Amino acid sequence: MAQIPMEGISTAKRDYIAHEVLPLKLKEPEKHVKSDESMDLTSIYRQDYNPHPICQVLPCLPRETRDISGAKMDTKSTYEDDYVLWNEPKTEMIRPDGGYHPPEEKFDHRTVVQDDYLYRGPVATQSCKPLNLNQKSKDPFENMTNYRVNYVPHPLEKRYIHQYEKYKPSEVPFNGLTTHKVSYKGVPAKPAKLAKPYQPKPLHDCPFSSTTEFQEKYQAWPLHPIFTKKNVEYIPPVEKMDLRTTTQLHYKHLNGKPAKMCRSLAQLKKNTGPFDSSSTMKEDYKSWACKRVKPITHAPELTFPDEPMDCLSTFRTHYLPHPLTITKSYKPAWSGPRPHTLLDAKTIYATSYTPKGIVKCLASYKDPPGYIFEGTNADGHKLYIPASGGECLKG
Repeated sequence: MAQIPMEGISTAKRDYIAHEVLPLKLKEPEKHVKSDESMDLTSIYRQDYNPHPICQVLPCLPRETRDISGAKMDTKSTYEDDYVLWNEPKTEMIRPDGGYHPPEEKFDHRTVVQDDYLYRGPVATQSCKPLNLNQKSKDPFENMTNYRVNYVPHPLEKRYIHQYEKYKPSEVPFNGLTTHKVSYKGVPAKPAKLAKPYQPKPLHDCPFSSTTEFQEKYQAWPLHPIFTKKNVEYIPPVEKMDLRTTTQLHYKHLNGKPAKMCRSLAQLKKNTGPFDSSSTMKEDYKSWACKRVKPITHAPELTFPDEPMDCLSTFRTHYLPHPLTITKSYKPAWSGPRPHTLLDAKTIYATSYTPKGIVKCLASYKDPPGYIFEGTNADGHKLYIPASGGECLKG
């Protein structure tokens, strides 16, 4: 099969039409023209601010009250005033008279198992272990095995040691070819021809002149030129800037003098005595003369006996020790070891079982055979009577 040479034509190359690219026209910026108008240096705060007269406000101090009550404080609570003790008699304990008297006999700590099952001693059984007729040899132990007798040692070969060759650089210059460049070469064929039709350049400079229906019906709207504000040239003011703030302008300094001391300088003497730590708070709010209230303790109603407690309980007082009854043991005596016989896998159930046939339930019949329909009861159950006479059957 002959090889078809590749044309080297793509969809982009076939459909692409080159257009002439013209250089961009840059718009020159307008020159800045200085204006002769001066800056008014006024702000919205200066225009809208209404100054108010400033007057001194007297301090608002609370009125001093020095009404101290001389009455004693009532420290009784509502619970102590309203609580009344109940005069009820004390309930006596339901407890029988008499104390616990332990028995004088010594407890032997014997159990029922120790009494009924007496120790019978070791049982003499016949040993079925065969006698060891092999006698030990007095000869010394010979540690020779079959492996040691049959083992043949082989001579070891000399270990191979790999010797590395010294690196010798190649004298042939590097050609830069790879396996891909050497092995995979292009298929020998003619160079691809350009299938694009020849388009002569137009002699006139007008762009794409062919009109469409869209260009004929939908014409561009007339656009007004974009309004651009001219930049006013900044002229610095000739006058100096007033660096005063609004507070400095509207604040009126009160022409007052510093307060003078009423006492003369001769009366001011250093006090060498202890520091008087009294204050208005300590003078007005003095501690009340209250005594510590003693706890309300009632007279004891229980009288404890002088004798020590006997620590008796109801169980100890009513418990009566009974003598131990030795019961006779009916356990059969040991008949000796049983003979080793195989288990018979047959049971009474396996020998006496007789399979029965499957009986169909009478409720599955619309009219059960051997029964006569009598009627229905109040609950809606059907009643049947056997044809031969007997108990009633509910359906």
